[in-house]
Amino acid sequence: MLGAGLLPLALAGCGSDPTISEDPDELVLWFWDRSASRDLLEQASQEIPGTDRHLRADVIGTSFDTKLRTSLAGDAYIPDITYINSNNALYFTNEDLFLDLSELGADSVKDDYYEWKWNLGTTPTGRFCFFPLDIGPTGYFYRQDIFEEAGLPSTPAEVSAAITTWEDWIALGTELKGAADAFLVNDALNVFEEFLNASPERFFDTDDKALYLRPDSAVRQAWDTSVAAVEAGVTAKIPRERDTDRNAAWASGRTAGNIGAAWWAQVLQQSAPDTAGAWRLASQPVRPGNSGGSFAALPHTCKDPEAALAFITWINSPENQAAAYQDESLFPSTPASFEDLTYSGDFYGDQDPLAFFSTAAESVPSSFISNAETFIMGKFVLELSNVETSGKDSEAAWNDAIGQAERVLLKRGVFS
Repeated sequence: MLGAGLLPLALAGCGSDPTISEDPDELVLWFWDRSASRDLLEQASQEIPGTDRHLRADVIGTSFDTKLRTSLAGDAYIPDITYINSNNALYFTNEDLFLDLSELGADSVKDDYYEWKWNLGTTPTGRFCFFPLDIGPTGYFYRQDIFEEAGLPSTPAEVSAAITTWEDWIALGTELKGAADAFLVNDALNVFEEFLNASPERFFDTDDKALYLRPDSAVRQAWDTSVAAVEAGVTAKIPRERDTDRNAAWASGRTAGNIGAAWWAQVLQQSAPDTAGAWRLASQPVRPGNSGGSFAALPHTCKDPEAALAFITWINSPENQAAAYQDESLFPSTPASFEDLTYSGDFYGDQDPLAFFSTAAESVPSSFISNAETFIMGKFVLELSNVETSGKDSEAAWNDAIGQAERVLLKRGVFS
């Protein structure tokens, strides 16, 4: 069993009525800003369609997980419905504190969603506790003008065909660096993360057996690919914390690309507005992955689970996910939503990001993200940074990451 579940807090509210709202007809939702359409929440505040209940939507700030975990641990002040970010694995060790939505009939809409996203909401024991909200299918953003000036493949079809493998992608980056003195991405972590986000295998299997220790594991392949990118000189070596430098690199053309999710399309437009019309989208090496997205869940104290599920399925219907995309740029997890959406803009030339990412989402593999991964991912990130920015020997860095990970897992009671 995994260690480090919810904190065993002895709160003052423990044993008291866990309900937030005293109104018997009001269901309380916890969410964070811009994670839901305000217009749809306003409709539900009058009446949740198909029920005689209404919704109260409370915005929770940056301490969302801490507040939710504390409330669950103390059995007090628990919402009837809660949104949960892409880190839903954090709650796997305490899945009994959430209702199994399949037992309430959620499977009746299962076919409306991308299968891989639905699967991410299932716990290791097979309980479906986390309902799909938005998603983050990925691709390779690149500067077409810089690629063209360097004499490289430059149209989306040409670039996609030229980078079907990671080795091809790095080779293209070597040519780009030589011809245009530009980098493929800002840092090696971009490669490491998106390699794993596109992999059917990650750090652990559903029994929390450590897959990353195998010589040919996906984690080791992601590491070796990232190190190869560093050694080839195709990363700009700009750390994540230096946001201003990273944005400046994209704006100036020093960095001519990024492997990113659908939501990054808007981030890029805000970060480098003067580059409008120069950017394009190509398929990333091997296959697309998923980065980000969120879920909805019902705590076990929910006062009316049937009405709560009615709200979740209503606000996440294909029609309403299309509306949420228009309101908040939340990329739909329901393929049918794209029948109601159109893209207008020229930031990506005549390319349609909606069409690109909705197609990419069809090929994202199903994978399992273990709660234990959250304990050790940072060890590999730190050591990879040491390789890239400090010149640390990559094999020594890998061994140090493994050692640090093992110590953390042992301390937390995760046996591999």
